[in-house]
Amino acid sequence: MNIEFNKNEDLNKNLLFQLNKKLLQVKLGGGEKRIAKEHEKGKLTARERIEYLIDSDSEFLEVGALAADNMYQEEGGCPSAGVVTGMGYVNGRMCMIVANDATVKAGAWFPMTAKKNLRAQEIAMENRLPIIYLVDSAGVFLPMQNEIFPDKEHFGRQFRNNAKMSSMGIIQVAAIMGSCVAGGAYLPIMSDEAMIVDKTGSIFLAGSYLVKAAIGESVDNETLGGATTHCEISGVTDNKYDSDQECLDAIRKIFDKIGAAEKAGFDRSEPKKPSKDEKELYGTFPSDRVKPYDMVEIIERLVDNSEFEEYKKDYGKTLLCGTARIDGWAIGIVANQRKIVKNKKGEMQMGGVIYSDSADKAARFIMNCNQRKIPLVFIQDVSGFMVGSKAEHGGIIKDGAKMVNAMANSVVPKFTIVVGNSYGAGNYAMCGKAYDPRLIYSWPTAQMAVMSGASAAKTLLQIKVASLKKTGKEITPEDEKSLLDEITAKYNEELSPYYAAARLWVDGVIDPLDTRKVISMGIEAANHAPITERFNVGVIQT
Repeated sequence: MNIEFNKNEDLNKNLLFQLNKKLLQVKLGGGEKRIAKEHEKGKLTARERIEYLIDSDSEFLEVGALAADNMYQEEGGCPSAGVVTGMGYVNGRMCMIVANDATVKAGAWFPMTAKKNLRAQEIAMENRLPIIYLVDSAGVFLPMQNEIFPDKEHFGRQFRNNAKMSSMGIIQVAAIMGSCVAGGAYLPIMSDEAMIVDKTGSIFLAGSYLVKAAIGESVDNETLGGATTHCEISGVTDNKYDSDQECLDAIRKIFDKIGAAEKAGFDRSEPKKPSKDEKELYGTFPSDRVKPYDMVEIIERLVDNSEFEEYKKDYGKTLLCGTARIDGWAIGIVANQRKIVKNKKGEMQMGGVIYSDSADKAARFIMNCNQRKIPLVFIQDVSGFMVGSKAEHGGIIKDGAKMVNAMANSVVPKFTIVVGNSYGAGNYAMCGKAYDPRLIYSWPTAQMAVMSGASAAKTLLQIKVASLKKTGKEITPEDEKSLLDEITAKYNEELSPYYAAARLWVDGVIDPLDTRKVISMGIEAANHAPITERFNVGVIQT
């Protein structure tokens, strides 16, 4: 056991080392030279602005740190999609912060930048959190304008969200701390209050070059749209400040005087640490993704006092359902059990697979949590639903549909942590991204795809070989092996949690020890949004 524990710990700590190395690189944005150039202009970087703005010694939960990871390589890359987003505290008030990173392509908007901004706004809207925009962007990245400009979930959607949030009573404060051009100019001006930094901040629908080309007028950018112009002549911005720091101080003063938010009323008691050592997660979680393990051991290292009260413990054993607390917050947990279990009929059931009885149990438990106003936490290590004639005759689709229905219609906030596998319809039933989890994060051990790498590669190989044979090509065993290796390598890259995080299928990849922080801050955010909708599953398969 100790040998296995040490092996797991070594591998998981190596994965964590790789994660931290990647995050350190991401946090440099466009690199040290670009950071130095911002400092020469008297400006802070996006991350320095956030650090200055939020309360000292408070938590900041970054959302989408790995967005666009390894994407846009032909354009020189776009670390963190050129924008930093996350939840933090300003004068004790939790809020969403969105800060353009001018060290990355002058803060220009790539397709993933738009997706990340919209995700930040979505979190603010769902949780009714105030949102702060620290604007410093050259606007749309023109070579890719066709992928960012016209569609429903493209650049323009953020201004629609500005208007919707305003009508919902969600506070929006913007600071123009660098360039703010073209359509992007609407974002700060559609906010409740727009401030600007003198000499470095500017805002206009068209810059001096475009004005010259369009109407023949010669004018410099400062006269066209600088702080003096907009604070003293046009009235577009509200107040100007001499430095980034003064501007950020002014935002803090705004947040010092905001009235209290309504609460959803989720139950919280005094936070307690798990009684089992959290650091043992590294050794408890298996390095071999096929090996069975007891998910209860993982849960007990995440929840307060290591107390987990199971629901229907002896029924539907491949899904664990039960209540616990994390950082004092009451939660309902739905987690995949990875042990091989035996039901009362004497049948063996594979860990990580959802059977009819476990889906039936989970559906009922989810309904109970909605009835009792308990937020739901899904811990994913799922291979999918059981297949085969026995499962089909037993109504697996019907029972799976019941679970999906109860989960999809939940009115309590949902949070998802992908610790291992997240395959196929199992991803859906366990509240994958398509089912509106308030937050979804993965561990470095996560894998996400329609099926496992081995199964997919063999299936894709059969299709490829059949296609080649149709064209009259003879395929030798060596050719097959070469094709299988090529397909497996590509598929395994797409299984990676970094591939998922780059595309915002998950909000980030985290150290397992940060799981409690993610869930606690997530529920605290959700507690700002009273539940107004009645739980209703509609027509449910029985």
